[in-house]
Amino acid sequence: MFTGIVQGMAQVQDVISAPGLSTFVIEFPQEQVKGVTIGASVAINGTCLTVTRQEGSNLYFDAMQETLRLTTLGDLKPGDSINFERAARIGDEIGGHLLSGHVHTTATIVEIVRPENNVTLWFELPEAWMKYVFPKGYIAINGASLTIGEVEGNRFNVHLIPETLRATTFGQVSREQKVNIEIDSQTQTIVDTLARLGYDRPAGL
Repeated sequence: MFTGIVQGMAQVQDVISAPGLSTFVIEFPQEQVKGVTIGASVAINGTCLTVTRQEGSNLYFDAMQETLRLTTLGDLKPGDSINFERAARIGDEIGGHLLSGHVHTTATIVEIVRPENNVTLWFELPEAWMKYVFPKGYIAINGASLTIGEVEGNRFNVHLIPETLRATTFGQVSREQKVNIEIDSQTQTIVDTLARLGYDRPAGL
């Protein structure tokens, strides 16, 4: 379980490809690997992966073909930066919203607006998932718990403050870049329950 509060950025050092599997070697800040054990869960751009090996500040993660297909991890290459969050522990403060680390789909950045002292990112999401996207609702983008701003058709935006841009990879994004999306589980449960009762909400409304 994760909170959606990104703990920092790490850098991909190597991607080792094998049939049906890719192994990511990722260098973390030294202070963030203290107490890490083999088998620990870490969210990499919002995707829950398991530590399989440690060499100093480098952690190794295996990702199966299905994970690579459903997320943006298959696009990672050496030198790329990623958002990370180690799994939450009992008693930790939940500053964002509860996440499973299971990515539902990907979205594409279609517009970047840079007014003074903040940034607004517009995303295009597959139509089938828009029924779970509401203004002021929660959504996880590359592992970060964010509040949805405006919703228009199959697009929505988020507004980012300077601290979020500094502490995450959002300060480095570009148009047409794809990101991982995890829908808020409570919102999904409510929408799906209402749909079963006949109170369906057309996507994009």
